[in-house]
Amino acid sequence: MEFTSTEKVSRLQEQLNAFMAQYVIPADEEFQQIAATGTYPIELIDNLKELARKEGLWNLFLPGLKSDEPGTRLSNVEYAPLAEIMGCYPWASEVFNCSAPDTGNMELLHLFATLEQRKTWLYPLLEGTIRSAVSITEPDVASSDPTNLQTTIERDGDHYLINGKKWFTTGALHPNFHFTIVLGVSDQDDDSPRHQRHSFVIVPADTKGVTIVRNLPIMNHLALEGHCELNFDNVRVPRTNLVGEEGKGFSLAQARLGPGRVHHCMRTIGQCERALELMCRRALERNAFGKHLSDYANIQDWIAESRIEIDQARLLNLYTSWLMDTQGNKAARILISEIKLATIRLQTKILDRAIQVWGAAGLTNDTPLAYLWSWGRALRFIDGPDEVHLRSIARAELKKYNTE
Repeated sequence: MEFTSTEKVSRLQEQLNAFMAQYVIPADEEFQQIAATGTYPIELIDNLKELARKEGLWNLFLPGLKSDEPGTRLSNVEYAPLAEIMGCYPWASEVFNCSAPDTGNMELLHLFATLEQRKTWLYPLLEGTIRSAVSITEPDVASSDPTNLQTTIERDGDHYLINGKKWFTTGALHPNFHFTIVLGVSDQDDDSPRHQRHSFVIVPADTKGVTIVRNLPIMNHLALEGHCELNFDNVRVPRTNLVGEEGKGFSLAQARLGPGRVHHCMRTIGQCERALELMCRRALERNAFGKHLSDYANIQDWIAESRIEIDQARLLNLYTSWLMDTQGNKAARILISEIKLATIRLQTKILDRAIQVWGAAGLTNDTPLAYLWSWGRALRFIDGPDEVHLRSIARAELKKYNTE
């Protein structure tokens, strides 16, 4: 295992840090001011995207890019430190065309799209001219077991009819939202194998029968791009919108979710670093009872423990990324669960410490801490709840010792 940054990655880190310092960080206040009015800062984002693309900081996440696909071809290990840098400011990933859920959808379409789907959906995503969503979880079932999903995808001649409800469809209110990829039951035979009854279908945003019911707040935070509940009422799309093969939805979902989970972890580590920086700066400047907060042993312990835990998470993330690069996503399946648990739980822990150091100000929007804490808490459900990943890890461990 070799985690030392190559000359290329070190150069990209310097370039990305410089871009963040020159353009993104100074624009954060403007972004927040516009967002506070309920308007998505699309013009600000688009201007920065143009600059990022000119500098070659574009589509950094997709290692297998083909010659006709724009972007920087990086392995997962190479991408990890760059995702950390972008993750410090949650909106920044869009500037470099590296934001979820688009990254996962590009990964899925890159692997399984037909030529026509590539032209219609993948290429505009890679160019950053449109945004997308994915609709998997549902309000009426325990989506931690996706075999519970009730949305139906039925053949109707040369079309599919889609009926059902989805929620937490992130991005459905983005100004450039063009389509979502829906996972539903395409085989209505209950006797068919449970994991071979589902399919993914592309549904354009303006399709008749698609209704945005509401934008769901997360821990009382309402995202401008939307974490939306959608209703699909006799939504008709051509069968050519099927992604991959019928009944292969679960295998496609794993191909999509594996890298996506690790990307979340990379960004999370960046957000933990930002929280630690804010904690240290506040501790050094704030006085209480005649001392700086940094002079108190318990604050020093929080800082030291945070440093150790972030470094541990980073190493596990790099190991997971290395295994994905060298042996494939399937070989890294358990490690992906491990890093997902380790980093997401760490985010709320470190953010909680930082909020405590900042005092009541940490609960307000005067700092990013409250939002980053709430997002860390949400990530304990996104891409699978903690309990599902713990179950996978435990089963793999028990299998080593089961001699029956």
